[in-house]
Amino acid sequence: MSNGMQRLPRNYPIVDYDQHARTCPPDDFWAQVKRTVHGKAVSDEHIDMIVMAIRERLSLESHDVVLDLACGNGALSQRLFDACSALTGVDLSDYLIEVANAHFAEAPRFTFVAGGAADYLRDEHVPERFTKVLCYGSFAYFSQDDAVTSLRLLRERFVNVNTIFIGNLPDRDRAGAFFAMRAPEPGELDDPHAQIGIWRSKASFAAMTASAGWDATFSSMPESFFSMHYRYDVVLRRRASFESGGATQ
Repeated sequence: MSNGMQRLPRNYPIVDYDQHARTCPPDDFWAQVKRTVHGKAVSDEHIDMIVMAIRERLSLESHDVVLDLACGNGALSQRLFDACSALTGVDLSDYLIEVANAHFAEAPRFTFVAGGAADYLRDEHVPERFTKVLCYGSFAYFSQDDAVTSLRLLRERFVNVNTIFIGNLPDRDRAGAFFAMRAPEPGELDDPHAQIGIWRSKASFAAMTASAGWDATFSSMPESFFSMHYRYDVVLRRRASFESGGATQ
């Protein structure tokens, strides 16, 4: 999908998460979703830090119904089951959803479906059932069009969602901390198919979310977290009033 830019020749690594996941052992859940450091699975300590951040930033309560966008294989989603009433995970990869359904689904409360985020948000039949939304480690791989469309659909259709947590976003202002050994190639920081996806500064991310009716509050993981030096997290909260297309919502 286009991110609104002219496509340049790619002289940098690109990622196909579905194909990558199929090359991993069927029970190596963190490798399947590239939650790794130098090819090795992230430690349990760091996974616990991620789960704690999600629970705290979303202020999860036992009655919440969570929508987990770009959920991968559900290994992270499953760690939230005891903190909410229900959860639906959505991912573009058919294979990762097969893994999620084989290992983590607990129907009817905890389910996983295959599909793109924007398509799911547009087609969900009962959007009002959801109260919180999560997207961890995946939003940078949404094209610019899909990112904006998803935020607008969440605002317009998911009327009972007031809080969204988007985690592990690459910070354009700190890209040099990641690209220590080389300069990024032309177009690399704006390509959702690149190794890290689209890099956005906090200012540009806040402007994008504001245009869709969400206020952004930024935070960072503890200094000991493996990717803290070039990533940030954000909580989005619904604006009380928002003019879109000439109408106040």
